[in-house]
Amino acid sequence: MSEMTASTPSYLWSLQDVLGQGATACVYKGRNKRSGELVAVKVFNLASYNRTHEVQMREFDMLRKLNHKNIVELFAVEELPSKQKVLVMEFCSGGSLLNLLEQPENAFGLAEPEFLTVLQCVVQGMNHLRENGVVHRDIKPGNIMRQTGEDARSIYKLTDFGAARELEDDEKFISIYGTEEYLHPDMYERVMLRKPQQKSYGVSVDLWSVGVTFYHTATGSLPFMPFRGPRKDKQTMYKITTEKPAGAICGLQRVANGPIEWSTYLPDSCQLSQGLQMHLVPVLAGILEADQERCWAFEQFFTATTDILQRQPVHLFALQQAMAHCIYIHHYSTVSVFFEEVAMQTGIDVQHQQLLYLGHELPLEGSMKVVNLPHTTAARPLILLSHRTETNHSLPVREQTPIMPAKFDVIADYNFTKIVVGVVHQYQRIVQLLHLHRELLLEGYYSYMMVLRRACGEAMDNIARISIRLKSCLTLQHRIFTLRGHHASENLGAVDKNDRLQQVTEHLPGYTAGIQEFQNRLDHLQIEQAKLAEMLPSDKSCQKMQMLLQKIVAIHQLYHKDRLLGKLLYNDEQIHKFEKIHLSTHLKRVKSLIRENCMEKYRDLLDTARTWSRILLEMQIHMQDFNSFSTGLLADLEMSEQHQNKALDRILVTLQPSGAGQQHEEIELRDKELMLSRMYHLKEEMEILGQELQSSNSIIESLEAVHSAVAVRPSMARPATL
Repeated sequence: MSEMTASTPSYLWSLQDVLGQGATACVYKGRNKRSGELVAVKVFNLASYNRTHEVQMREFDMLRKLNHKNIVELFAVEELPSKQKVLVMEFCSGGSLLNLLEQPENAFGLAEPEFLTVLQCVVQGMNHLRENGVVHRDIKPGNIMRQTGEDARSIYKLTDFGAARELEDDEKFISIYGTEEYLHPDMYERVMLRKPQQKSYGVSVDLWSVGVTFYHTATGSLPFMPFRGPRKDKQTMYKITTEKPAGAICGLQRVANGPIEWSTYLPDSCQLSQGLQMHLVPVLAGILEADQERCWAFEQFFTATTDILQRQPVHLFALQQAMAHCIYIHHYSTVSVFFEEVAMQTGIDVQHQQLLYLGHELPLEGSMKVVNLPHTTAARPLILLSHRTETNHSLPVREQTPIMPAKFDVIADYNFTKIVVGVVHQYQRIVQLLHLHRELLLEGYYSYMMVLRRACGEAMDNIARISIRLKSCLTLQHRIFTLRGHHASENLGAVDKNDRLQQVTEHLPGYTAGIQEFQNRLDHLQIEQAKLAEMLPSDKSCQKMQMLLQKIVAIHQLYHKDRLLGKLLYNDEQIHKFEKIHLSTHLKRVKSLIRENCMEKYRDLLDTARTWSRILLEMQIHMQDFNSFSTGLLADLEMSEQHQNKALDRILVTLQPSGAGQQHEEIELRDKELMLSRMYHLKEEMEILGQELQSSNSIIESLEAVHSAVAVRPSMARPATL
């Protein structure tokens, strides 16, 4: 056998295909000699044989005992010609979770769907360990392997059970294992600070490691960080973890010997939605507890994480706030509970909420189940309207400004470009998010306008129904007047009532004109919206950022090669320096694209949206008032018509009016007076609104000049099937 390869009776591997290396073993990519199937072969070094036989056999025994889809499978235990034992295990093509987190695009943590996959797999794997009475003692991203399933989704699996042992919930152990950044503070104190202690450790030490791992996965960084790093300043590292206030999940020292900044939230750069964070943060706070007595038990941890995983996300875009939300809620919850969750996250009270979906109002009953809500995505959310004035906010964009090394240094330049690639990936996500929010704003306000246009159509229908009712009442009034024409006093009363009905009839054209003014204003707003929408496809910010990212990645790859070479020849050094100048130019273009293009256009649209929101909200309030008034007016007219019909019936029986007949006429007269008073009041409101709308013309028209310079995509270009 070549010195570059090794084998057992059934498997062989190249010593150059190293998958991972630890203190006691090295893992290689190997193959089955008969089938060619890829495997992972763990070969133990000589140092591992200094351990007791019981410890040496522990990992073999553990893997034989465990059998779960989220734990790496053991295929065989074989021997080298030297009698060294090797473990032949399942090969995970995706590498480790740590490999994934070290990729520059994940410098600020994994995207929400992938994080949820990690959460689910680790929780299920840990649950299997607890069911078998096993404590892992070395949970970290490097010991969580990634496999790709047949559906192309990731499957994460726990591995490296060299430190694992069987331990019941009430048992303790005193031996020390693990990786220092993920060690429970009690274990850290003993092994890293070399402080003698008589403490024993329980299964909760795994929960601390899981908490650090989850934080690292969500944010791309460790939760507890001294200024000089956890491995260079162990005393401060211990101080941070042990003095952490209750509820805090992060401690950061920004300057040498400076104070510790505590946080009970995940950082803004994290890609997880606020909806998921509000459920995840309490879990992190519960398991990142240094006091083993106060730390959550496994049962509480499994209950809380299972609850998160059983919730379904409902994507929501609060239009007037210009904010995207994701509501995590159980599918069996009622819509009433969903509305309360929306109010909690958005601050918009339940009575002020109105939902739209694909341009139409979404009628929901409080007793309906959430499972019956339409399927939503970040690009196709429910649109939330508020029936009160809301403040919209621009997206928080915090520029990351790493300092470029001034001197030529191969290692420093490589490290700098690695940071830059991660930052530009984050900028690219921000540009894409801004573009999506502009689309949603334009589409949402178009839908809002269409809702009001339909309301105007319904108002015109109500006016038509009122007109028909009025004509019927006038006709009946005329017949009563004709039949009672020979009684002078009654004639005078009939004439008075007839005049009142005529006045109501005369006011109807004014209401019609008011509704038509609303429709004209909506026409104007929709023209403005269409102008903005037509220009959206011409915005190439996302493509430009992608090109800049590719150029920066190419420089990073060159610097990676230079770092491996170490000392460069003269020509290679010159190329290295030229690329550094190009990198500086690319970074300036990135910042310009973010500041002067994307953010400026987004702010312009927000300004326009504020004006639209004010006008549409005022219009909606008046339309609601008119609909309420017209409904009452129709009811009054119907009642009046019924009274007139009864009076007419009595007149047809006898031409002599009775006292009761006079009483009914007095009731009719009061109804007419009340109806006329309401119509006068509404007419005054409509005239005031008309003046307000007229005064806003100058504001709208002044925006046209601004809009012509704003490049945005048409909101209604998206097909209804989206």
